[in-house]
Amino acid sequence: QVQLVESGGGSVQAGGSLRLSCTASYDIRGNYCMGWFRQAPGKEREGVATIYTAGETTYYTDSVKGRFTISQDAAKSTLYLQMNSLEPEDTAMYYCAAEFGVWRQTQSSCSPDYWGQGTQVTVSS
Repeated sequence: QVQLVESGGGSVQAGGSLRLSCTASYDIRGNYCMGWFRQAPGKEREGVATIYTAGETTYYTDSVKGRFTISQDAAKSTLYLQMNSLEPEDTAMYYCAAEFGVWRQTQSSCSPDYWGQGTQVTVSS
C-alpha cells in the first residue's frame, strides 16, 4: 500500500521559512513524478513544485519561483519543499503527491496516483 506522509507545516510570519517533508512508503528511486500541491480556502488546488525523481528535473509555479525549492533524499525516500520568504498568499493546505510509471519529464505538474493527507501552512502579515 502506497503511503505519503507529510510533516513540517505550521504558522510563521511573513518573510519566514518552513521546510515540508514527505516520506514515501516505497523506494522513490525510479520513474516517478512527485510534487507539492496546495489548496487555499475557496480556491482550486494548484501545483506548486514538481520533481522527476529519476532525472531530478524540477518545475515551479511562477508565484514561488526563487522562493521555494523542491528536493529529494532517495536514501530516506523523502521529498522536501524548502519555503523561504513566505507571504500571506502562501497560506494553504499543502499536499504531497506521486505519479507512477512516468517516462517523460516534460510536464510541469504531475497527474497524481497517490496523495498525502496534507499539512497546513499559515503565514501571517
